[in-house]
Amino acid sequence: MSAVIVCLSYRDCLAAMLVAQQDIAVIALEAAAAFIPVLIENRAALAIVDAEHPAAHALILTAKTNAATRRIPIVLVSGDATARTQAIVAGAELALDQAELAGQLPVIIGELARVPTSEELAQLECACAQPLPPLAVDGVAAFNRSEYYQQHDLFEELWVATAEPVGDLYRAILQVGVAYYQLERGNFRGALKMLQRSVQWLYPLPDVCQGIDVAALRRDSYAVRAELQRLGADRLDEFDRSLLKPLRWQLSQT
Repeated sequence: MSAVIVCLSYRDCLAAMLVAQQDIAVIALEAAAAFIPVLIENRAALAIVDAEHPAAHALILTAKTNAATRRIPIVLVSGDATARTQAIVAGAELALDQAELAGQLPVIIGELARVPTSEELAQLECACAQPLPPLAVDGVAAFNRSEYYQQHDLFEELWVATAEPVGDLYRAILQVGVAYYQLERGNFRGALKMLQRSVQWLYPLPDVCQGIDVAALRRDSYAVRAELQRLGADRLDEFDRSLLKPLRWQLSQT
């Protein structure tokens, strides 16, 4: 089954760039009103949104607050740094200029435009309904004490030992934690790289998995990434550390 990518743009070049990729089906749109219905009806694996479209920002917000589309990853394309930051805050998984998109497109499609099988979805749903394993409980406690290096070791051990799709939960948390560790060390590139890597594991997860508030983790880590991109490496000392939120977790009733 080919992944369906929806491209909202008045420019033919973006859709043409996508069509050149293998094993994907591209639906090019100009009409804002068609965006959400097309995402839903075609079970889109990825949406590319051109910031030059006047409805771009509003449609990202709508897609990310609609239960039927909020888990579809969105990439905004813009040459304007402010527009890219606003898109991340609104919930877009990535925000790039056109040259970056062209250079990274095969990787982006490989990481974000994945089509999970019904078996994988069923396994994930079942696993997410289970209690958080003891090792992960310790990892959450370390994360919430800002012991980001220690949480990495705990979640990595659990992730390596987990063959099921729920392993993506542990991998996502450890990567966000490593990003926060790098940020506290003043490593702008390392922090941004790990936050970008975590996106591919965070977005397919349900909003709550094994008691972890995944929706809040997405929001919080996206906000950190947006602020890093806004500031840039030269202004990292201005970063507001209060954006490094703890994990929200409730003991499962299962």
